[in-house]
This record gives sequence, C-alpha cells and structure tokens, in this order.
Amino acid sequence: MLIHKTEDVNALDSEKRTPLHVAAFLGDAEIIELLILSGARVNAKDNMWLTPLHRAVASRSEEAVQVLIKHSADVNARDKNWQTPLHVAAANKAVKCAEVIIPLLSSVNVSDRGGRTALHHAALNGHVEMVNLLLAKGANINAFDKKDRRALHWAAYMGHLDVVALLINHGAEVTCKDKKGYTPLHAAASNGQINVVKHLLNLGVEIDEINIYGNTALHLACYNGQDAVVNELTDYGANVNQPNNSGFTPLHFAAASTHGALCLELLVNNGADVNIQSKDGKSPLHMTAVHGRFTRSQTLIQNGGEIDCVDKDGNTPLHVAARYGHELLINTLITSGADTAKCGIHSMFPLHLAALNAHSDCCRKLLSSGQKYSIVSLFSNEHVLSAGFEIDTPDKFGRTCLHAAAAGGNVECIKLLQSSGADFHKKDKCGRTPLHYAAANCHFHCIETLVTTGANVNETDDWGRTALHYAAASDMDRNKTILGNAHENSEELERARELKEKEAALCLEFLLQNDANPSIRDKEGYNSIHYAAAYGHRQCLELLLERTNNGFEDSDSGATKSPLHLAAYNGHHQAVEVLLQSLVDLDIRDEKGRTALDLAAFKGHTECVEALINQGASIFVKDNVTKRTPLHASVINGHTLCLRLLLEIADNPEAIDVKDAKGQTPLMLAVAYGHIDAVSLLLEKEANVDAVDIMGCTALHRGIMTGHEECVQMLLEQEVSILCKDSRGRTPLHYAAARGHATWLSELLQMALSEEDCSFKDNQGYTPLHWACYNGNENCIEVLLEQKCFRQFIGNPFTPLHCAIINDHENCASLLLGAIDSSIVNCRDDKGRTPLHAAAFADHVECLQLLLRHNAEVNAADNSGKTALMMAAENGQAGAVDILVNSAQADLTVKDKDLNTPLHLASSKGHEKCALLILDKIQDESLINAKNNALQTPLHVAARNGLKVVVEELLAKGACVLAVDENGTRLLTLQDPRPWVSYITGALREQLGIRMCFIPAAECKGLHSTGSYKGCSHPGRRERFSSPYLVWELHSIFLLGASFVQNQILLSEVSGRWSEIASSHLRGTSLRRRGLQRTGSERLVTSVSVRGNFNIVF
Repeated sequence: MLIHKTEDVNALDSEKRTPLHVAAFLGDAEIIELLILSGARVNAKDNMWLTPLHRAVASRSEEAVQVLIKHSADVNARDKNWQTPLHVAAANKAVKCAEVIIPLLSSVNVSDRGGRTALHHAALNGHVEMVNLLLAKGANINAFDKKDRRALHWAAYMGHLDVVALLINHGAEVTCKDKKGYTPLHAAASNGQINVVKHLLNLGVEIDEINIYGNTALHLACYNGQDAVVNELTDYGANVNQPNNSGFTPLHFAAASTHGALCLELLVNNGADVNIQSKDGKSPLHMTAVHGRFTRSQTLIQNGGEIDCVDKDGNTPLHVAARYGHELLINTLITSGADTAKCGIHSMFPLHLAALNAHSDCCRKLLSSGQKYSIVSLFSNEHVLSAGFEIDTPDKFGRTCLHAAAAGGNVECIKLLQSSGADFHKKDKCGRTPLHYAAANCHFHCIETLVTTGANVNETDDWGRTALHYAAASDMDRNKTILGNAHENSEELERARELKEKEAALCLEFLLQNDANPSIRDKEGYNSIHYAAAYGHRQCLELLLERTNNGFEDSDSGATKSPLHLAAYNGHHQAVEVLLQSLVDLDIRDEKGRTALDLAAFKGHTECVEALINQGASIFVKDNVTKRTPLHASVINGHTLCLRLLLEIADNPEAIDVKDAKGQTPLMLAVAYGHIDAVSLLLEKEANVDAVDIMGCTALHRGIMTGHEECVQMLLEQEVSILCKDSRGRTPLHYAAARGHATWLSELLQMALSEEDCSFKDNQGYTPLHWACYNGNENCIEVLLEQKCFRQFIGNPFTPLHCAIINDHENCASLLLGAIDSSIVNCRDDKGRTPLHAAAFADHVECLQLLLRHNAEVNAADNSGKTALMMAAENGQAGAVDILVNSAQADLTVKDKDLNTPLHLASSKGHEKCALLILDKIQDESLINAKNNALQTPLHVAARNGLKVVVEELLAKGACVLAVDENGTRLLTLQDPRPWVSYITGALREQLGIRMCFIPAAECKGLHSTGSYKGCSHPGRRERFSSPYLVWELHSIFLLGASFVQNQILLSEVSGRWSEIASSHLRGTSLRRRGLQRTGSERLVTSVSVRGNFNIVF
C-alpha cells in the first residue's frame, strides 16, 4: 500500500539502511521481491557498507538469499571490515546460505581486513558443519591472517575441540606458529581450554615450544591463572623452570598474576626452583612483592625461598614491598627474618623507599621491626621506634630516610622518623636538608613540622639556595605535564595548577613568617624572586615583592638576568604582569643586552609580549651581540602573532626595516627561515624588499639561497629588483642557477632580459651558466641555453665547460657541447688550460672520454707547457693517464718549460702507477735518458722518490746510471738520509757489481784534507776518517743497454786519472769547466746525478 502511495523504496534511516535491508534481515522473501520490483537497490550499502545480502545471510534465510541473488545481488560485496556475505555466513552458521553463495564465487579463500578467511570465522565460532562445507569446497586449511594465525589457532583458543580435531584430521599443521611464535597449544593454554590442551598433548606436540618472547604454554597458563591447564601441563612433563627471554620462569608469572595462587602451589609441588632469578635479578619472591601477593610469598618462603636475595639494583623483596606499600607483605617478610638494614638501589634501605613513596604504615612496620634495639628518649621515659640500624645512615647521595620522607610528603612518616631520633639537620651530598626537599615539593605540613621542630629556614645548600628558593621554584609545569599525561581535560589541569600554586604560596608564606630571608642570593646571584618569576608563581611573587618592598632591581646582584627576563622567557604572563607593576625600567637588559620583550618575542609568548608593550616596553632596543630588535627575534622562529603586535605600535615606518649587526632586516630573516605568514605580514606593512645587508644580499637573494618557494613568489609579486648584485657581484639569477631552481631562473631571466642594462657577470666574470655548470644543475643549463646570449661563452675564461668538467658533471658538459658546437672543446682559460686539462687534473674519466669523442686536442699545452697527460701524470691520476696514453695516443716526448717529460712529472711526485703506464709505451732510449733543465733524467727522479719498480724498469730499458745533474751529483754516489733512496742506490751498486773503497794514500798526495789522513793498506781495514775521499772501483760493468760502453773498461785506463778527478770535485769545479779532456770511461763515471730540490708547481 505504501509503495502504491509513491513512498521512496530507497529511503534511508539514520544508519543509511533501506527497507530492503530490513526485509533481508527479517528473511521475508516476498517483501524482498516486492521491494526490488518496485525499484529498491539490491546492493545498497548502509553506514557499515553492509548490503541486504549480508543481512539476509546473517539471518540464515536461504529464501531471502536466493531472491537477492536472482536479482543480481553482489556475492563479493564487502563491508567496512572487508567481509563478504560468505564471511558473515561462516560466522553465523548459515550453512544453507553458504551452499547457495559458494558456487557463485571464484574462491572461498577471500580474506577480510584482518586477513581472515571464512574458515577462520567458522573455526572461531565453532561451527563444525560450516567448517566441513568450506573444506569440501576447497578452503585452504593453513590460510593465515595478518597475524599469521591459522583457523586452528582460533579454534584452539576458543576451545572448540570438535573443530580442532576436524582441522587436524584434514591436515592442519599442529605446530604452526603466528608472527609472535604462538602455537595452538599456546592459544589453548592461555585461555584455559583444558580439553584442547589434552588433545594436542596426546598428539605429541612439543610441550615446551616457545614463542618469540621465550614463553612456553606453561608460562601463559600461569600468567592467566589457568590452574587446570598448569596441572595438566606439569603432569605431561612441562619444564617448570624454563626461562623466557627475560629470564622469567612460569613461577615468576604465577607469583605475580592476579589468579595465580593455585598455579604457584602446583609449580612448587612439581619441583619449581623458588630462588631462580630473571636476567634483572628478580626472584619469584620479588614478583610477589611487586603486587603484594603475601600468601604466595609465604608459600615461597616455606618452600625455601631466599628472603634477602637481591636483584640487579641490589633490592630485596622487602625493598620492593616497601616501594609499593604492601604492609601485609612487609609483615610476612619481616616475620620470616628479612633484613631491614640491607641496602638496595642507591644504597637505600627499605625504609627510604617506604618514606619516599609516602607509605606511613609501611614506615611504622619497618621501624617497629627494630624494637629490640629501642632507644629511650633523653627527655622522657617513653620508648621510641627503632629501625634496627642508625636512622641517619645516608644513601649514596647522602640522603637519609628523613630526606626521603620530606620529598614524599607524608607528615606521618616524618613524625615517625623524628620519634626514632632522625636528625633534621643532616645534609645530603649537595648540602640540602630535609627542609629543602619538603619546600621543593610544596609539602606544607612537612615544612611546618620541620620548622616547628627547629629546622633552619635560611640554611643554604652547595649552590647557595635556601628552602625559600626551592619553594618559589616548585615546578608547576612539571606537575601540569604529569597530569596532562594522565589525560586530564584542560579545566582539570587548570584547577590542578591553581591548587599547586596555592600550596606553593602557602609554603612560601609560612617560611616568610618564620624569618626566611627573601634577599638571600644563590651563587649565581639569583634570589627567591628570580625563582618565582622563572617558574611563574604569581602569588609567590606578590608575597615576595610585598616582603621586599619591590626592591629587586639590584644592579650589583651578579645575576645575569632579571626576574622580568626569566618570566618573559618562560612565558609566564601573570608573573610578568605582577613584575611590571613594580618595575621602573621596562627595558632592563641581560648580559647580552636583550630586553624582556626581546626574549618573549623570540620564544613566541604572545601574552607576555602584549603585556610588555601595553606597559611601554620599547621595540627598538638592540642587543649587544647581534644588534637585533624584538622584531628580528619574533621573525626568526616565525612567531607571527608577536610580530603583528610589535608592528602595530611601530609608528616609525623605518622600524620595519631596522637592521642587525649583519645588516639583516626582519624581512630578510623571515624569508631566510621560510616563515610565510611573517613575510606576508611584513610585505603588507610595506617592508623594503630591496634593502641589502653587509654582503649586499637582498631578501630575494636569501629566499633563492634557502629555497623557500612561497616566500620568493611573494617577493617577485612586489616588483623586487631582479639584477641587484651582492658584494661579489652576484644577482638572484646566479643564486638560482647555483641552487638548481630552474623555474625561478626561467622567470627571473624573462624579467631580466626585459631590462635595458642587463649584465650577467659577477665580479669574477662568472655568469649564471658558469654556476649552473659548476653545480651540475642540468635543468638550469637548459633554461639558460634557450637564450641566445648564453650560447657563446662570455665572462671568465674559465668557461662553463671547464666548470662542468672540473666537477665531473658529464651530462652538463654534453648539454653544452650539443647546444653550442664542438669548437668549444678546446677553449682555454687564462692559464691556457683546456677542458681536457681539467678532466685529466681531476681524473674524471667519463668527461675525458666525452671530450676526446668531440675531438679535443690531446697534446694542447697550457702556458707552462704542460699537456693534459702531464697534468694527469703529475697529479697521479692513473685513470686519465691510461686513457691518454693507450686510447688517445698522447705524445710522450713533449716537454714543459722546465724540459720535464710526462715521465719526469709522474716520477717527481712518487706516482709509480702513472710512471709505469707511461714507461710501458716508451721504446726510445733517448726519451728514457731525457734530461730536464736540472740535467736530471727520469732515473734520477725515480730514485730520489723511492720508486724501486720504476727504477728497475728504467734500467731494463737502458737508463744511464752514471749521468751527472747540474750539481755534479751522480746517482751511484748519491748520499741521502732517506732510507728508500739509500736502499735504491745500494741496490744499483749491487746490481752493477760496484763496491766502495778508500783512495790509496799514494794517490791522494797534494789533496787538501780537513782532518788527519790515514791510508788503508787493504780494503778490509776499518778506520775512521774525518773527511774520507771515496772513489768507486769498477770490478765489472754489465751490458744493460745501448747507453753503456760496449767494450770492457779496464782499471788501468782509469787509475791514472783518479787523483785529478777527485781533486777537481773536492774544489767544486767540474771537469768540464777546467777543460779537462776525459776519456769515454771517465764520462761514464761522472754522467749521472740527481737534483735534490726537484719541484714542479701546478
């Protein structure tokens, strides 16, 4: 009837369900048919994305399902949990519905959002018939969800024994594990499914299998208090002492768990070790102490549990019980003989921990344990409590139990300790008394008790702080944080803060009433007013200012900051307001010259800034170091609200562009730090966009340098100068090219080209193209090369191609060569170096090959005569040398201005590999023995630099060993303290068959000697001479190449000339200068020397 009245058949309720959803849920096939024929959407989804088919399946209505499917209901539709109708059927035991749906599915193993298949749902709910159907239709029995749990896990956890048996009979893995290593046995044991546990044990599963935490099934059973399972597992032989990864055994878990009492007894009766300790040293007795399981502690003690065993911190079970306030357990432990005087963490007694955590009953119990040591009061006949040890014994930090009680805040603990003789004058290692601790934590009643007892309110600690300092500094922000972590709402937080402030004020007032001196300063010059201001205690400040008559502006105090600075920096606007009522100088400065307004603006404390401005604080005061004003301070951290407040009172337009020590305006800083809102606000206030700092940089320079896109865009919209240059002549285009900002570069370039005076060179002649190539910014290079003016090299002769090559940017070099032409490949800088020189110098092999492919001139020499090969050889660039020598066929005979060949240069810097690469290509003996300006051959140079392999190769190729350099030095007579030189020259002598001997006395007549001469009658005689004259006796010379004399040299041909030759050298005159005619053999002796100071500078 409603349908005929044109009611909407797809009308939605509050959960977006249609009438068809309702009909499907009720399983009314006729209504479903009627609604669909009247236009109802068969696959409509509600809030949870459930379709009518999902609803029909949940109701197990086979007829409804068939009608919906007949009208094309989607059998694969998913709800928000990705569950299909088959998942719903499996979960609701709708076997008939499933039989209708399954033939229409491509797979029965579709998983939901949690990775669970229909089989998982059937197993979880214990539907045996559904499990049978799914397995018969091809369900994967070992399919796992997102936690790697199989259907068997869920069946075992829920205790569905029939399903477990069915799955195992169909081949399910009994030992399968999920991601955390839980097996079906773990699952069953944790949930107390005793029948499943028995079944699995009967199948022979590993009873002590562990998960990733090292826990066995017995661990989990004990943890969850499943005593029946524990009994079954122990009967089957489970290891009762199996430790997990943290060293906890099942007994530890049973001792701690809520329902583990019977489990603990079962374990103990089955031989569990009651004293076994975890990795952090905790025994089962420690675990009972944590949770106050005193009956279990009795069981452990009765079965041999060690009462005073200690954990890694030295704490006994008694320490732990005292920490958590378990009085009954303390009584049990003490009754059993626990040592109350044993030291634990930080050398504290259990009494320390009980007092620190404000457990007065525990303190009383611990103190009464030492009754047999009771002392008698000096002033009465009453017995007082005693702890069984010296009550004022300190911990490792010097704190007594009374210190701990004062920090804990329970006045009953303090009274108990005082009645036991605790001394309130005792100080810890920092010089603090119990009163300091009570004041720091705002425990009024503790302060009252201590002061009434006689504690000195003006006692200072090692930092010069009194109890008044600590009371004024009680950290409300810390308490607020603690409450915030407890998820309190803002109103409760505020109430808690107010309550804490009242407590602080109450403590402070009490101390002042008891003659606490508010003028006492600590060692840094701060008094209690400073502390109250730093922590924002308004009421405390008011009390202190009233007591000191507002006299806190003392320039001789030694404090680096005033109370106003501290309050403003920490954002305590109420404290700032209180201080402002008493201040004369609002612009008082700290040690760096900063005002309170500067600090508040820097930290972004808007309310403090507003309060200071309203009272007339100046926004123009600059600090002493950076010369920044509050305007600068606010923009550095992007505090726009503070900046707006400051700008509103800036009546002078120039204030907006005030500069710091580096010439930076607020706009420059805002752009540099990328604070968009601050930039927008400053531009709105007409800040000067073209102002420059001491480096000549504008805000645009800085924006491009730091890469803040939106800031740069805002500047460009303000018609900023595009070609303005910094002190090095660089424009924003240079920076954009250097930083790789191609988009900005394109935009800037278009704007720059429209100007008449368009210069793109900086002070060194570098253009944006130079910088783009140097930094390898290919996109920028492409943008620049689109402009004709950049297709020819201008500016510094160290061209963009040089720049690209020197930093190994092969793609950039390729772009240049392709966009211009290959003629640029041989361009030269002001030192005559080509790009090939640069590639060789830096050993950039790919760039070198690129240049060679573009016909780079291989043998081009720079102004010093060096080719690319020489450059590579001199710098030890073996890769470049290899390519130039072997591929490019570089000329090996070329010489520089000092007549050095590539072989000289490689040897001179000790680059053995390069020298060998060059030597491998040299066959010409004249090149082997080529001399430079110092008359040095490569052999001289190689020997001097210790290149043994090179020397051997040179000798093999015919190098002359007897050549003389310009100093007349022969290689064989070379005297050099460096060990490698001596080694090589010695090796040469040995190879050539040459030995050293003294000149016979008869042949030394007439020679000048600086010391007494004694001849040697035979070569073996060892005598010392002040200035011996050495000669070389040639026993034999082997034919080592064309440079050696082919005929054997006889000693008789030389002996007649020894005296004259030696005399000539001693007088420093060469034979050549004297015109002495020498035989071929003499020339052979004197033809080799090595220059000692060989040095080639690039």
